[in-house]
Amino acid sequence: MFNLAVFVSGGGTNLQAILDQIESGLLPGVSIACVLASKPDTYAQIRAEKAGIPCFVIARKSFPDLATYDQAILAALQPYAVDLVVLAGFLSLLGPGVVSCYRNRIINIHPALIPAFCGPGLYGIKPHQAALAYGVKVSGATVHFVDEHYDAGPILLQKAVDILEGDTPESLQQRIMIEAEQIILPQAIALIAAGRVRIEGRHVHISPSQP
Repeated sequence: MFNLAVFVSGGGTNLQAILDQIESGLLPGVSIACVLASKPDTYAQIRAEKAGIPCFVIARKSFPDLATYDQAILAALQPYAVDLVVLAGFLSLLGPGVVSCYRNRIINIHPALIPAFCGPGLYGIKPHQAALAYGVKVSGATVHFVDEHYDAGPILLQKAVDILEGDTPESLQQRIMIEAEQIILPQAIALIAAGRVRIEGRHVHISPSQP
């Protein structure tokens, strides 16, 4: 079994997309071993509980520094033999302790086409506000590997979504979530679980599927 730890901060719509793909058989051999939330009382925790998945709340503000925060995360994950950490709308920056322990085994979904509209402070609705303010004609979502910096690791998958006349940040956010995020995040998990992903510097190579 290929075990995931899914990190969340809000409603858990991408968590639900992964759960649905597992339930439908589109992620064979993949299981969510645990869910970690960055704050209490998120709907993502309710989704995890309904699915019978252990869920932990580890809030950055509860720890005096990044090192002790990292230690708490690593201690929570330790019993679960986690193969891949999936940041699914997780808003806290992981420290070097977690990143080094799971080097090239942490992915994040970002609601824009990196390197556009990404980096510190650009999360949630903000990338969509920035895209509309700049006047771009397409935006989308990116799955990338996680390093010690915001949205800076090697890119695995991207999917573009057209910006429509009259789009608001909220309508664009919803469409990117449905048309891009919830498609490429499960795809990325499937590729990694199948051993088809190889990283060389900033470049991610995907090998062909076996017949």
